[in-house]
Amino acid sequence: MDFLSAISNKSFMVVTYLILGIFISCSHTITGAGAIGVCNGGIADNLPNEQEVVDLYTSNGIGKMRIYDPNQATLQALRGTNIELILGVPNGDLQSVATASAANDWVQKNVVAFSPDVRFRYIAVGNEVKPTDAAAQFVLPAMMNIYNALVSAKLDGQMKVSTSVDTTLLGNSYPPSAGSFSASASSYITPIINFLASTGAPLLANIYTYFAYISDPKTIDPSYALFTAQGTVVQDGALGYQNLFDATLDAFYSAVEAAEGANVEIVVSESGWPSAGETAATVDNASTYYKNLVDHVNKGTPKRPGKPIETYLFAMFDENQKGPAETERHFGLFSPNKQPKYKISFS
Repeated sequence: MDFLSAISNKSFMVVTYLILGIFISCSHTITGAGAIGVCNGGIADNLPNEQEVVDLYTSNGIGKMRIYDPNQATLQALRGTNIELILGVPNGDLQSVATASAANDWVQKNVVAFSPDVRFRYIAVGNEVKPTDAAAQFVLPAMMNIYNALVSAKLDGQMKVSTSVDTTLLGNSYPPSAGSFSASASSYITPIINFLASTGAPLLANIYTYFAYISDPKTIDPSYALFTAQGTVVQDGALGYQNLFDATLDAFYSAVEAAEGANVEIVVSESGWPSAGETAATVDNASTYYKNLVDHVNKGTPKRPGKPIETYLFAMFDENQKGPAETERHFGLFSPNKQPKYKISFS
């Protein structure tokens, strides 16, 4: 059973890259390291201002941030902080940026204007675009154009261009070694993976064991989703899996390898657990998930043991205008008043 089943001509520089071949108080403290970042969403009307948000990252030792659009005040606040950034190109901008001149303008306004004072790590061109979405046809051209614009600005060596996907692109995820993209997704994602392989960029993947669990609670034990299983739950040849996060990530790796992306790394661009809104969405479960995830990322997965997993927790704040599910409003590590919901140390 698949645990996640519920869940023209280009410019010279494009040819060039192909030629190159390439706070509710808790009793425990969550500790993390350089592999961990936090997503900074903004779908709310009660959040601190951008400078306060960046200051909160700094005061908590959070060294990586993901934002979903080029918010100018956030970019300004990030100057000189040394916080590494995933900067998003919103889905609504993909059609425009699929035009080379618009992509160049976008890069000039949102990247060149802030470099090197802001440490851009990745440009995420689209978030969770599905193969059937109208925007899907624009993702790869937009990625290519953003890349070309960075090359022109001599910034391509400082950051990578990618896109963020979710688990619905997987047609099979069980066992992890049999992970593959669905037939409907393959024609969409395979050219993207080829681009990533050619430019040395990772694939960004949003992984939520919470959604997998609530979609099939009779099959998936909560301990497997929360990193609390005491022994191997899934035996996949010589590899044993004690948690669903590893199993999902390794299924992604298998799928990417099958799509001729054996050297493409995967960055977990979102992962989290809500603290309210559903039976399984509790403060205790969310605290357990975040604690165990932060403790786990430096260990790697069974398929890639000892290799730290760059992971971005979702999200910095509860966002009161998200939806439609109530749980969408309760993924924050902090309340809008900047009080922590959990005690977390990133140092």
